[in-house]
Amino acid sequence: MTGKNATEVLAADAKGIAAAVQILLAGGIVSIPTETVYGLAARADDAAAVAQIYAAKGRPDFNPLIVHVADTGQARTLASWNDQAARLAARFWPGPLTLVLPQQDRGALAPAVTAGLPTVALRNPAHPIMRAVLASAQVPLAAPSANRSGAVSPTRCAHVLASLEGRIDAVIDGGICAEGLESTIVALRGDGGWQMLRPGPVGEAQIAALLGPPEAIHSSAIEAPGQLASHYSPGKRVRLDATARAEDEFLIGFGSVDGDCTLSGSGDLVEAAARLYDCLHQAAIAPQSRVAVAPVPDEGVGAAINDRLRRSAA
Repeated sequence: MTGKNATEVLAADAKGIAAAVQILLAGGIVSIPTETVYGLAARADDAAAVAQIYAAKGRPDFNPLIVHVADTGQARTLASWNDQAARLAARFWPGPLTLVLPQQDRGALAPAVTAGLPTVALRNPAHPIMRAVLASAQVPLAAPSANRSGAVSPTRCAHVLASLEGRIDAVIDGGICAEGLESTIVALRGDGGWQMLRPGPVGEAQIAALLGPPEAIHSSAIEAPGQLASHYSPGKRVRLDATARAEDEFLIGFGSVDGDCTLSGSGDLVEAAARLYDCLHQAAIAPQSRVAVAPVPDEGVGAAINDRLRRSAA
């Protein structure tokens, strides 16, 4: 993308939210904090605005975007709603859960949002700033993570600026994102089955408690963000399950393994999830040429942490 000036940093107050909404309704792009990571938002019904997201991120055009909606009423206008969706939305919305459903009205969204797929990924976020923007704008917003494609996702305003300064119109500085990992993505199938496409803060067991066990046969097609084999990269070689640093390695610790940056000294997986991307950003700018990461238990949100780590090392 060309023609952008310095990215404006907006305060997380009524004036900043109003300025962001004005930019968005005019077809611009703004980074907005959510409870998961900072998103790069554009109105989802504007093809030119959505194209700016892909250009700013350098994102491949076969990788669809998540559409953020103000409420379930808005979601129902965009997707074929079913009982599964209603149960999940009642339990987890607003929150870090994205639902992939058949698209209702092909003309309601810019074609690039769904990357030509017959489905659409929808999320109703919980963060008060994103919710205020959605309520004021009164249009759904496409909003992938606000970073260059394939790089580490941003959980602070500084992360956004380090990656996209001058390439986007503005960013609302809302502090640190609480969850620190992108939303869980669940595809709801027409036959009543479901598949987890991306692990996240809402665990598979929580979904299964409402819908029953997931489908045994999984599709490997790209249906939603975060499914590419290589993603979340700090731009350096990453070694996993490290109990000590080797020469010229930046060590990300966990539990009893102390590092240059530690996910959680007490072994708290929720804290580790919130700190993961910040540690990877620190590793990216550290003088060491390689990164090592301590073992993280593959349970609870640890499954989502390990999913991101495996993709960062791919």
